[in-house]
Amino acid sequence: MSVTHLNQVELAARLKISPRTLERWRWTGEGPAFLKIGGRVIYRLEDVEAYENGRRCDSTVQSVQLRAAQ
Repeated sequence: MSVTHLNQVELAARLKISPRTLERWRWTGEGPAFLKIGGRVIYRLEDVEAYENGRRCDSTVQSVQLRAAQ
């Protein structure tokens, strides 16, 4: 079984956000789980997909409730 990993730049491009946002999320405990090996940060694709699925909303009310829960 092959595990795919994304680096910070690749994940930022996937989510269409700044790499600095990912840095802030790691600092505040938001965002997908990550691995830190030495000084390098990587994200397992399955963790990224789980994070994305957890953020899925069916209505705008649900997105407000999701933000309030954080």
